[in-house]
Amino acid sequence: MEPIKVDFSKNGKAKTKEAYIAPDKVWLKIIISIAVALIVAAVAYYFMLPPMNLKSTTFYAYIGLVLASYVASQAVLSRAFTRPEFVPYVKKQATVPVILAAVLALILGIGYLSSAALFRAKAYSRILSVGEGDFSKSFSAIDDIEDFNKLPLIDASAAERLANNTLGDLAKIGKESQFEVSNAFSTQINYKARPYRVFPLQYGDIFKWLKNRSDGLPGYITVNMNTQQAQLVQLEDGIKISTAEHFSRYLGRVLRFAYPTYLFGTSSFEIDEDGTPYWITERLDKTVGLLGGDDVIGVVMVNAVTGEMKYYSIEEIRTGQGADGNNIEWVDQVYNADLVVQQYNYYGRYSGGFINSFIGQTGVKLTTNGSNYIAIDDDVYLYTGVTSVTSDTSIIGFIIINQRTKDAFFYASTGATEALAQDSAETIVSDKEWQATFPILLNLDGEATYLMALKDKNIIKSYAMVNVGQYTDAVRSPSDDNPDLKACLQAYISKLAARGVVVNIDMTGKVESDDANTDTQEPAADTTLVTGAITDIRSAVIGGTTYYYIELDGSGVYYYVSAQLGSKVVLFNVGDRVTLTVAAGEGELIEASEPDFADAANGE
Repeated sequence: MEPIKVDFSKNGKAKTKEAYIAPDKVWLKIIISIAVALIVAAVAYYFMLPPMNLKSTTFYAYIGLVLASYVASQAVLSRAFTRPEFVPYVKKQATVPVILAAVLALILGIGYLSSAALFRAKAYSRILSVGEGDFSKSFSAIDDIEDFNKLPLIDASAAERLANNTLGDLAKIGKESQFEVSNAFSTQINYKARPYRVFPLQYGDIFKWLKNRSDGLPGYITVNMNTQQAQLVQLEDGIKISTAEHFSRYLGRVLRFAYPTYLFGTSSFEIDEDGTPYWITERLDKTVGLLGGDDVIGVVMVNAVTGEMKYYSIEEIRTGQGADGNNIEWVDQVYNADLVVQQYNYYGRYSGGFINSFIGQTGVKLTTNGSNYIAIDDDVYLYTGVTSVTSDTSIIGFIIINQRTKDAFFYASTGATEALAQDSAETIVSDKEWQATFPILLNLDGEATYLMALKDKNIIKSYAMVNVGQYTDAVRSPSDDNPDLKACLQAYISKLAARGVVVNIDMTGKVESDDANTDTQEPAADTTLVTGAITDIRSAVIGGTTYYYIELDGSGVYYYVSAQLGSKVVLFNVGDRVTLTVAAGEGELIEASEPDFADAANGE
């Protein structure tokens, strides 16, 4: 008699179950895997420096790496790669890590959705508050030639060249060829009421680091952005904390070990009014959802020499007074340029909602490419043009943002973008192939004006001015060998006067940068005498001084001369034959002096 067969499986099908075979010494393998995961966690933390904060994507990557190391260790110890029968065991050991990873992935996914501009456009647009201003009245006006002594007349690349030229001073302390200039953390600051860039040093290579690390970096380099004077500042005690260091003295590691949960932004290198170097590092927070809307809520200041550090809230930074009683008004770079430009673009793009930013685009505006810095009341302001999304050659205004307080102001003004102004300035020296720096925005008696340096291989050869509204009216300083800012300004004012725009600037003062150019550039060429009959003569009052513009027969240019430099010019008339002492130069307007009648000049 055959036995009765009974099928107890569901639907008559046997339910298979994966065979589970545990390897020997399971608990030992678990302990070793936990130890491996802890070692990976410590090493990864030391090098990755993740914030222990759910608002950081680096944190999720770090935790994922640690969980993966535990599972990988179990697979290796059980020899699951060569013994398939132990794969179910590894899968079982991975249950908890996989659940944790899934939970973190869920949090991350929710974080992305909660921060998506699609749902939170208005929140992004409110990160930066923007005030309105009248450019001609409230934007810092220049009404005296000496106001130019507070302007940064060179750009970052020219400043870096000057800093590199100063490295030779290290030979005085026997440290030549040991260090290099680090431009990654150079920022423009106001130092003793003047625009400066401060460049930290870095070790030339790993071997030079090993040789010099006990003494640290010997100092830093300052570059006056107006006079172009660079100086190596040597410190009695070397800089021990920097981005050029390794291991425990590396700036990022110093910050992370002191503040394990903080989200850090950009670090900048600054000096206080006594010349003490500090690293100023942003502490960020996510203001839109879990992962979006970066904004600064404080800074950590690290003394680059001693390593002493202090945290100041953004409220303390804005008032310039720390809760510890320290005056911190000297701090200039709290909000880095990329961050505040991004915040303004959020404001300009999403103020009308997310859909409007793509369809209709009513009121949508964005910053132009590039930015520069201006000083107002001892604070550094980032400046950039603002354009509508439908135009890339004209602006609708300017935005300036205080990099210490984040106060932002928009000034409506139509005209050319900075890029178009640069093209206009380069056109007048197209035969020389000089390059124009990114413009500085000036308010010259109500006239919005771009000021640029014209460079040849990072050497300043001339200055140029372009009217924002009439960008074709580009002028430059006449000499090719000696950049003369005062002459450039006089030519610009004369250009405006020719089309009926009067700009009053007191020209009696001194421009320090012109003196610096005399020392650092090639000397000006000798003056020459020109003689001819006057075919046209005009006059204009500039800053209380009368200037005469004289065209001689066949000259094709106008020579301008101040009545203060030659009283006989007031007697000139069309048809008179005269002699002028003219400085070598090119352009439509050339400076002259010592005006006289030709017969008198020749002794007849």
